[in-house]
Amino acid sequence: MTGTVSAVPRVDYPPFDRWPWGRRTFVMGIINVTPDSFSGDSLLGQLDEVVRRARAMVEAGADILDVGGESTRPGHVPVPAEEELQRVIPAIRAIRAALPDVPISIDTNKAVVAEAALAAGATMINDVRGLAGDPDMPAVAARAGVPVVIMHDLLIERAEDLIPRLLRDLAQRIERALAAGVAWERIIIDPGFGFGKEPELNLLMLRRLRDLTVFGRPILVGTSRKRTIGYVLGTPPDERLEGTAATVAISIANGADIVRVHDVKEMVRVARMTDAIVRGTW
Repeated sequence: MTGTVSAVPRVDYPPFDRWPWGRRTFVMGIINVTPDSFSGDSLLGQLDEVVRRARAMVEAGADILDVGGESTRPGHVPVPAEEELQRVIPAIRAIRAALPDVPISIDTNKAVVAEAALAAGATMINDVRGLAGDPDMPAVAARAGVPVVIMHDLLIERAEDLIPRLLRDLAQRIERALAAGVAWERIIIDPGFGFGKEPELNLLMLRRLRDLTVFGRPILVGTSRKRTIGYVLGTPPDERLEGTAATVAISIANGADIVRVHDVKEMVRVARMTDAIVRGTW
């Protein structure tokens, strides 16, 4: 990858800078093209179904589609870049051909995958390593000029450390992005629900989410079908709709701007109702 970042094209994408942050919640629909998704919704090798599901999500109200080719579930096996590319690039091309205007996010921590995805039609980078995993990722994001989600994925074990560590670690990652040339207005932060945190801390994080508004950047929260919901309700991933709805609602009430979800139709309704209560808009 070294020596190729200068070739990253500048990407044209919908007017992200003019999205009305704070006035309503944006919904990001999950498109998994992995064989081992924890939620059992993999579309690997099914391009017709990828397009069908993408269309259905947009028709149900999704604002962004997030395409990922590597599972991040606990105990997952890392995927080589070549294999990840074979999974995500055909999916992104198919979605872009069918839906030319919808924002597409590439969910990856590899710069070479992000670069190829942007060339294929993606318009956002969602990096679960917060630009700290692949040393070339900040340069790719900066050169492309696209929105980038900087997530927290570091281990936090004590409740008293949760907010101080989130603030410190995210600040360091934001500084790294800015130093590489990523524009401030392109940054979105994600506190990493389910990453490096046990269920009790994930729940505390949702209660304290508003503390992260100090950064002045949009906040993305991804709770959909995750283990913490199963921990509380004792349900498998395909029976976590109501738990997901509760976490989405409280996330919005406490400052989330984007929610990343599997069940778009239902969560768009949850977001609209919560916005009506919290923001007075729908």
